[in-house]
Amino acid sequence: MKILLLGTDGQVGWELQRSLAPLGELLVMGLDRATNPGGLSGDFTQLDALAETVRTVRPDVIVNAAAHTAVDKAESEPDFARLLNALAPGVLADEAQRLGAWLVHYSTDYVFDGSGTEPWKEDDATGPLSVYGRTKLEGEKAVARCERHLIFRTSWVYAARGGNFAKTMLRLAKERETLQVINDQTGAPTGADLIADVTAHAIRKVQPCQTGGDEGLAGIYHLVAGGSTNWHEYAKYVVALAECAQPAIKIVAKEILAVPTSAFPTPAKRPHNSRLDTTKLQTIFDLSLPHWQEGVKRMLSEIDYGRNQ
Repeated sequence: MKILLLGTDGQVGWELQRSLAPLGELLVMGLDRATNPGGLSGDFTQLDALAETVRTVRPDVIVNAAAHTAVDKAESEPDFARLLNALAPGVLADEAQRLGAWLVHYSTDYVFDGSGTEPWKEDDATGPLSVYGRTKLEGEKAVARCERHLIFRTSWVYAARGGNFAKTMLRLAKERETLQVINDQTGAPTGADLIADVTAHAIRKVQPCQTGGDEGLAGIYHLVAGGSTNWHEYAKYVVALAECAQPAIKIVAKEILAVPTSAFPTPAKRPHNSRLDTTKLQTIFDLSLPHWQEGVKRMLSEIDYGRNQ
């Protein structure tokens, strides 16, 4: 199996390099042509060059981990967000369809309006509130032009590598006696490593060697860790875990206050309900997704609590 991986600069893309490597020949394309195999392009702003990369490589599977994920910035640069989140994935879809390849793509809970309290199912009505959400939804529709597609909607992604909410909370807890954290947005913190491992498992199921895979498995799947929480409870869990794991760490925060979303105005509107129902994914791919606390605990064990993050 030949796999073309795009978007390796992000958290999920970094983990995918590990999880996909045992599956076959893995070709990794970054933004810099000079470091890419054959000097090919992985730049989503160069659509013709991107199409040529797919035609040259002729992969069995394309995994697209690239996206415009700066939610607030997207409000002021909608055309650029659409280019990365919709037009470029559409190019990949058209080229994958011509090859008969599988296309794996990642989307987001932001395609929903965040209303209610029930976890969103794959066939629920969408209603994005932001440029980011609208361009990601357009990207989903573009990717679906390829018959053999897997779209994984996820949310609240973190990784030990790079910045994340947990690291920010630890840093602030060492600097401030009082923290204010939003408590009216609910979701499941989901590790990039979990997303990458589930992706590899799914690819093995849909693309067995020499057979072309099972097109009946194509579609949209929700992929998040088990359970749910809000940002306030998430912050309290992280700080308490850090204090327990390393008593010498100098946490000065004496209280973590719960505040509404309105306390921190942002250019892009956030969904209040980011819960995603993963029943379809777990049933079809025979998986059991771990609780969000397990992943966060593992991630925190890999970072230096005492160092300023």
